Amino acid sequence: MVREIQGQGTLVPEDIRWLSAIAPARVAEILVHPGAAVVEDTVLLVLENPDLELAALEAESQVASAHSELVNLQASVDSQHLAQQSQVATLASEVGDARRRSLADDDLAKKGFLSELERGQSADHAAELAGRLDFEQKRLAALGRGQTAQLAAQAQQVERLKAIADVRRRAVEELKVRAGAAGVLQQLPLQVGQSVAVGALLAKVARPDKLKAEVKVPEVQAKDAQLGLRASVDTHSGLIAGHVVRIDPAVQSGFVKVDVSLDGALPSGARPDLSVSVTIELDRLDDVLFVGRPAQGQPDATLSLFKVDSDGAGATRTDVKLGRSSVKAIEVVNGLRLGDRVILSDMSQWAQAKTITLR
Repeated sequence: MVREIQGQGTLVPEDIRWLSAIAPARVAEILVHPGAAVVEDTVLLVLENPDLELAALEAESQVASAHSELVNLQASVDSQHLAQQSQVATLASEVGDARRRSLADDDLAKKGFLSELERGQSADHAAELAGRLDFEQKRLAALGRGQTAQLAAQAQQVERLKAIADVRRRAVEELKVRAGAAGVLQQLPLQVGQSVAVGALLAKVARPDKLKAEVKVPEVQAKDAQLGLRASVDTHSGLIAGHVVRIDPAVQSGFVKVDVSLDGALPSGARPDLSVSVTIELDRLDDVLFVGRPAQGQPDATLSLFKVDSDGAGATRTDVKLGRSSVKAIEVVNGLRLGDRVILSDMSQWAQAKTITLR
């Protein structure tokens, strides 16, 4: 006995790309209509938003202004740096002259041609210039660090404004809505001149060659479903083998959604939203007595069935203990034997009868 469960559903694409509006806009032009094959760069429609275009122009103007400020700052920094270097070079030359004069005055003082006062003044002047040189050299180094920080800050400002301008330009570019993936345009629910809000659905693109079955299984049957189980998908024009890839954890209106991946080739006529019937094989039971599933038969229940007499002229009510069930068959635990014939249709109008006559 093969235990199976069944569900009804539709074929849906595995790869779906939803395109939505990133800003309020107006539909200016529709270039492609549903059913057309598209590639990644295909422009489906063109939107208009003057505010986005103005924002992009302003962002580009700010980038140009910031870049001009960076160039001017670089020129100013270079001028200040060169002036300070010139000052340091001048002081270095003066320090050299002062030191040479101090040495000469030392010799003259030793020979008695120069007073000690003049020799001291010479030495003090050389020391003063050396100190100023040291200070100006430190100032040059500090100036260089400060100028480097200024240039880096302005360069970062330029890069920040460039990034903003790039975002603005991309927003304007995205007013030309592209497919984004190869496939078939499934939906484009818009008209020229229509206004769209942020997040509004613009189009739906899917690959029609990669479909799966999305079916609803009654919750009483879905409890036995497991991932990986084999399935058969009936498209009404052919059967496709498949297997269970997803089971929805929630129950909705008495049904559980089950996704079945298709393993075989699609038959002709298979397309998205096509209604299908899916049979999922739970397991195979060996050495069991089973019968076609009665109209009121439920698993693990006791049911009164009319068993056909051996001569076929009548039938006698018999209590039958049922076990595990399938879509079209159910296990018989006791009450029947191999070869017995029973009436499976609804016999509720003869609920009080023990026996019936068959004609």
